[in-house]
Amino acid sequence: MFNVAIDGPAGAGKSTIARRVAAALGSIYVDTGAMYRAMALYLFRKGIDPDDAEAISRECKNADISIDFQNGEQVVLLSGENVNDYLRTPEVSDMASRTSVNPFVRKKLVELQQKLGRQKDVVMDGRDIGTVVLPDAQVKIYLTASVDVRAKRRYKELLEKGMEADLAQITEQIRERDERDMNRAVSPLKQADDAVLVDTSDMTIEEVTDRILEIIKEKRERL
Repeated sequence: MFNVAIDGPAGAGKSTIARRVAAALGSIYVDTGAMYRAMALYLFRKGIDPDDAEAISRECKNADISIDFQNGEQVVLLSGENVNDYLRTPEVSDMASRTSVNPFVRKKLVELQQKLGRQKDVVMDGRDIGTVVLPDAQVKIYLTASVDVRAKRRYKELLEKGMEADLAQITEQIRERDERDMNRAVSPLKQADDAVLVDTSDMTIEEVTDRILEIIKEKRERL
């Protein structure tokens, strides 16, 4: 199997870029963040306190999360419901960051992600793909951008979906999320030693996609 791992902070464009790269390669795109968001949505709907580790550990075992692929796109199913449209609200994003550190949550979802990587050629994005989930991935990318750029991207995304959004609030949420993700005890966000750093702050989506495909082509030529 040929696996591509794309890591980086919230709002760096991982999902958009990974989806495009997978399509260009004919690989399966696996949005691991969406899986954690689905778990967060499940816990949010259950009214679980994100600071109640015991309740999270107990309740996450009952979550029925699966992945389907429809027309080449990943669909995240929560108890059989397509929840793609609910996964990127600020509330779910915050819940995901705070609950994803729970070892029971991570264990359940990482096992599914690794199984996909063993069975298929995948492009997988998240925060610990190159370091934990797919440490043997043939290509590892660390995608980043400035906090202000990432906040503006998320703000625009929410407005385009018809949702209310506050740029200052989103900026602060991203700063706080970076702090939590980079300093958590379990699988912190960091660049793998053998990952290629790509800063997208001043790049278009097309430029980033082309750069990553170039990196993959160079890697394949050396294999």
